[in-house]
Amino acid sequence: MNQLIKSIIFSYSQIFFSTNLIFGALLFVVSFFDIYAGLSGFLSVLTSNIIAKIIGFNIKNIDNGLYGFNALLVGLGIGVYFDFSLLLLLIIVLASVFTLFITVASEGILYKYGLPFLSIPFLIGIWGITLASSEFTHLGISQRGVYFLNELYLIGGQKLVDFYSWINELSVTHSLKTYFISLSAIFFQYNVLTGIIISIGLFFYSRIAFTISLIGFYTAYLFYIAIGSNISDVTYAYIGFNYILTAIAIGSFYIIPSKGSYFSTVFLMPLVVIITISLSSIFVVFGLSIYSLPFNFIVLLFLYIIKLRYTNHKYIAEVIIQNNKPEENLYSFINNNKRFGMQYKYFAIKLPFWGDWFVAQAHDGKYTHKEDWKHAWDFIIVNNDEKQFENDGNYVEDYYCYNKSIISPAKGVVVEIIDGIEDNIIGEENLLQNWGNTIVIKHSEYLYSQMSHIKKDSFKVKVGESVQQGQMLANCGNSGRSPYPHLHFQLQATPYVGSITLDYPISNYFINTNGKLKLENYKKPKLNQLVSNSQNNRILKNAFKFVSGQVINLKITKNTETYTHKLIIKTNINNDTFFYCEETKSIAYFVRTDNEFYFTKFIGDKKSILFYLSLSIYRINFSVFDNMITYDDIQVNLLNSKINLLLQDIIAPFYIYLSSKYKAKYLIDTDEITPEYSNLETCIFVNKYKKFTNNIKINNMGLESIEIISDNNTQLIEFEKLGKYE
Repeated sequence: MNQLIKSIIFSYSQIFFSTNLIFGALLFVVSFFDIYAGLSGFLSVLTSNIIAKIIGFNIKNIDNGLYGFNALLVGLGIGVYFDFSLLLLLIIVLASVFTLFITVASEGILYKYGLPFLSIPFLIGIWGITLASSEFTHLGISQRGVYFLNELYLIGGQKLVDFYSWINELSVTHSLKTYFISLSAIFFQYNVLTGIIISIGLFFYSRIAFTISLIGFYTAYLFYIAIGSNISDVTYAYIGFNYILTAIAIGSFYIIPSKGSYFSTVFLMPLVVIITISLSSIFVVFGLSIYSLPFNFIVLLFLYIIKLRYTNHKYIAEVIIQNNKPEENLYSFINNNKRFGMQYKYFAIKLPFWGDWFVAQAHDGKYTHKEDWKHAWDFIIVNNDEKQFENDGNYVEDYYCYNKSIISPAKGVVVEIIDGIEDNIIGEENLLQNWGNTIVIKHSEYLYSQMSHIKKDSFKVKVGESVQQGQMLANCGNSGRSPYPHLHFQLQATPYVGSITLDYPISNYFINTNGKLKLENYKKPKLNQLVSNSQNNRILKNAFKFVSGQVINLKITKNTETYTHKLIIKTNINNDTFFYCEETKSIAYFVRTDNEFYFTKFIGDKKSILFYLSLSIYRINFSVFDNMITYDDIQVNLLNSKINLLLQDIIAPFYIYLSSKYKAKYLIDTDEITPEYSNLETCIFVNKYKKFTNNIKINNMGLESIEIISDNNTQLIEFEKLGKYE
């Protein structure tokens, strides 16, 4: 029953692309300003959702109202035009089922193009009923619109009638009044009161959607004036809402809200006006209203051509994971780009060796890294005096890097090996066989790594063999154009030896400066830097290994009270793993890679222990050293109050001034052979002010405890023995 009620309410809010219960409930009430139209709409969505459930359609789409809102619109339209009767109830049920079938069919057709079905099913349904209505001689045409005040009196008595009259007499501009009437037209009503209530609900649901609706509407309104068209056409025959819905769809819902989406809205709105005028002249011949046809036509056309782009643009970015709220889409998009932008953009490539190596030549090198081959590195090994050889350095064996292991920088397939070239005498070069002994590995389409000047007959792999990151490939030598032993390393887009180089970063590595380490992520080693691959801390990596079905029992002490709590690790159908709190129904999604553990999204109660837990261990790096400090960004709307977000939401597509930060300091056991603990101190900052601090203790058994310290209280979370998998 709860699911059925939610699916009905969401069917109302989905008209504005929303799954907000309060907004949906408000729209539900508004639809009953015409009681019989409201009943017709309710019967339509109820029929549609029940039939969808019985047949076995996508339960998620049913629950979210996606299979109900088109039937709702058809029901409202029928309820407005015809007198309420038993025969009309039958027509409504049949029209609802028909619209549902069109909805599912439209989804199936448009899904393969990655497009939404919008209100196309509504159009087909309402047009079908309208064209057939000339034969419905037993159905009376409704005159209720003429007596709208009588309808209001039945709902709220004389007080509601007086309030409506007062609203209509408000001294607002003609354009604003037209905006409100256009909003009310979405529910087949024609009054300012309904529009004001809907606009308040729209503002409550999304400040961005509300703002862009005004921008889109006023762009269309001004264009009507510019072309000298009759401005009353904006609301005539319920077409004014096309500009509002088009603006919301393109400016904030299907496209990430930004300068580009707002510009697109303003640019496209005159086209919506032109399409509206031209289609109206055609449909009037058949006695039909175009309803939401211009909105559907322009939105689908724009979304389709966006998908045909060869390159993406940061100002016109499609929403990939739909959160059903423009602010959530925008803030998560910005946050994910800050946190994982490099990971999304680049394949993870590591350094092709073990231990500390010195950058003898970097990009735009002094000697050989020039022009098309400038994005490459030469690596050597040096001692504490930055000397690369012992003795006099007259023999290849004197050089510290000679015969040292070369490893695969990432998983891939060996596509080329050149072998059999002798090492050069120190100081001489083999210009005929420039690259010397070389190996090329394919890591992905248009991404290959090349390592050159390798020692003859030292290869441990063959062409066609799959390799893993860190797997030994060969030994460093002095073949080819190499006056002294070194390793040449470059990344390229083609599999040929000596291909043009790519300007490509190394995923993560340490820089050693006088014994002080610094972790770099997706950067490019520079000349004279001492670099090494980052090494994972075993204690940390084991502590954050969570498996689907695992039960985590917590003992929580807050002030003087102690209680137990249970979290379960689960995986959804998309293979996303998350912590689940049965008590609060909260969810915290996380990812664990070879190098780190991090949370990606929280849904649920922000007062729950899971919320504080997810912030405490928001992002944990496994490649660490003692006293290392890392930072990360927290999604803006996760911690900032609704009051703080009020203005931020409105200007968010242009400027973000609020912030939330995460800081982690690692306190590592210095015994690298048998480490016993790896403690952390993490802090959460909101707009530069410290929100709370977390002291995290980790031992060989895993997470031991998390102490959360804030201004008001202290909580201690102790991790008891893990339960059985479920």
